[in-house]
Amino acid sequence: MRGRQGRGRARLIVVAAGAILAAGCSTLPVTTGPVEPPLRRYEDFVKPGQPNMLEVKDSVEGFNRGSYHFNYYFDEYLYRPVVRGYEIITPDYLEDRVSDAIDNLNEITNLTNNLFQFKLKAAGVTVSRFVINSTVGVAGLWDPATHFGLKRQTDDFGLTLGHYGTGGGSYLMLPVVGASNVRDTTGFVADLATFNFIGPVAWVNDRTATWVYSGVYAVDRRHRTPFRYRQTGSPFEYELIRTLYTMKRDFDIEQTKTKDVK
Repeated sequence: MRGRQGRGRARLIVVAAGAILAAGCSTLPVTTGPVEPPLRRYEDFVKPGQPNMLEVKDSVEGFNRGSYHFNYYFDEYLYRPVVRGYEIITPDYLEDRVSDAIDNLNEITNLTNNLFQFKLKAAGVTVSRFVINSTVGVAGLWDPATHFGLKRQTDDFGLTLGHYGTGGGSYLMLPVVGASNVRDTTGFVADLATFNFIGPVAWVNDRTATWVYSGVYAVDRRHRTPFRYRQTGSPFEYELIRTLYTMKRDFDIEQTKTKDVK
């Protein structure tokens, strides 16, 4: 009995640490007698009227869970093996050059969203970074702008929509892409269209170059993402990802409202 109770407590600790309030409640023993109130409540730590960040709207949970399982198998048996092959044959120094070049090309979406949010100082920094890294940094293979004190002003259209009060809508677990929501998926499509129509891809206007860039971008993105599906060992990893993603994006949106240059 003690072993069972110990495992039950460990499971509850995992749930609490992940801030997950769902799953497994029906298995809890029935409590009789007086119950002590919680020492701290969620409401004690947020401003009045603020939405509960632990309650995430998940209108298509069936689809999302199916997509989550698909992503695990896709990532484990195709995506990560390709990335591991890239990491094995490519020296670390060259990997860094590829990452810097991709970051430099993606300054176009940073710039458009800096402007959409009327963050003129951030837009000026972004333009300066692109010019410096494209010239002194040799087509963006190096990032001297950061050493000059010009920090990358990362922005996306999902943040822009949130900046102007657009709610996240239902949570989405997109195939391959991963965690998102209706607002951020819309932003992702908008940024992709911006890059394709007015970014470097449009300048080259070559389908082969576009496919090559897309492949290199996908590999580099996974290479720089330390997350691995089912790595937590928690049976509630889906809920954990859903909550942490939502909280992270809410935090990022609040940051867009507090200052211009990051």
